Amino acid sequence: MPRGDKSKYTDKQERKADHIAEGYEKRGVSENEAERRAWATVNKDDGGGKKAGGSGRGKETGHPAAHKGGEKGGKASAERSAADRSASAKKAAATRKRNAEHRAHH
Repeated sequence: MPRGDKSKYTDKQERKADHIAEGYEKRGVSENEAERRAWATVNKDDGGGKKAGGSGRGKETGHPAAHKGGEKGGKASAERSAADRSASAKKAAATRKRNAEHRAHH
């Protein structure tokens, strides 16, 4: 199988690559670079093509790249002022206290 041959990829992997590439293109990445990154991500996620005749890997197509959500987040919270965050924390603490009292009565 020559390098760059996509015949061993499943339909699901191809859809995944297309979707990832679209996201990169929306952010201003060139079409070729977006496609390169998309297939690299699919390979990282799934370990290459899943159709028979390859290296004998299974068909599990999990989403390891999709598990980075929490690591990349926090921006919204970081942009809020300390007073806003503090007010939210106080409100949450009051809610937890109220709920605990409510449960204690039942």
